[in-house]
Amino acid sequence: MKICLISFDFYGFDYNIIKELRRRGIDAQHIDISKFRYTYPSTAAKCSNFFNKLVLNKNVKNIAMEEHILEELDKLGPQDIILSIRPDRICKSVHLQIKAKCKKYICYLYDSSNLFPIKNITTAIFDKIYTFDKDDAAKYGFESICNYIYLDKTEICPKKTFGNDLYIVSAIDERVTLLNKIAAICTKQEIPFKFVLVGKKKPNNLHPGIQYTTENISLQHLIPELDDSKVFLDLIRKNQNGLSFRVFDALAFQRKIISSNASIKEYPFYNPNNILVIDPENPEIPRSFFETPFEPLPAELYGKYTIESWVNTVFELEKELKS
Repeated sequence: MKICLISFDFYGFDYNIIKELRRRGIDAQHIDISKFRYTYPSTAAKCSNFFNKLVLNKNVKNIAMEEHILEELDKLGPQDIILSIRPDRICKSVHLQIKAKCKKYICYLYDSSNLFPIKNITTAIFDKIYTFDKDDAAKYGFESICNYIYLDKTEICPKKTFGNDLYIVSAIDERVTLLNKIAAICTKQEIPFKFVLVGKKKPNNLHPGIQYTTENISLQHLIPELDDSKVFLDLIRKNQNGLSFRVFDALAFQRKIISSNASIKEYPFYNPNNILVIDPENPEIPRSFFETPFEPLPAELYGKYTIESWVNTVFELEKELKS
């Protein structure tokens, strides 16, 4: 079986899908468009593209990226399944060309439709559409599936010491206001924390205990930081209810998590001992939450959220391998 993944894998999460497929002996290839680089032939061409984007709604860089995808697919030859993650980055005509190069074309949305356009994401193009957002699944008839555990499970070590009681790394957006509130709560309660904001410009009135950097944090750098943290912090953006990868990192590390995502209570693994859901408008973080140990999930329940299970579901491997 031949499977190709097309995604903008900026943080490296998606490649875990390829690794799992290859572990099973499947011919799996990854077209990672985050690595695509376009160089303008001249300053005039760059200025012209600015005009085209502004007036004609055409972007030379995007067109070149789409051509790159098609060229890479031509090199790989016909595929049994192609999975597109963040398909909003690709125009409809190119999606149709991609569809012609495989037996089954599917996509996965790990962001809410409130944050990106979905007009080109239809069953006229895709054989199946998966989303991590339950509201989008109900509204548009998409298949609901959450993200996955991509790490090996870490054994619980009761005597382990941590550098931080609470940790988060986040992009700079509307969540900064809530993060400032939580930093103030932690400072008042003497809860050691490490909050890192990543972006081009440091926000005004940032809590002095919050770190700021312009350097993106790679997955390779993030994992040791998570390992050194007793509890993870998960803050979702407005109008989003899908579970972030941080939730599944917490399951893998067997650590507690504090989340502003109320929908987490709807999942079978929800346990108030392990998961503290806060009100974004009025967050309350009791010190006692940090003082009780994590309660492990039953093995069968844990297994439902692993990448092995995710790959089985999305690619319908049992069905495909029998056909």
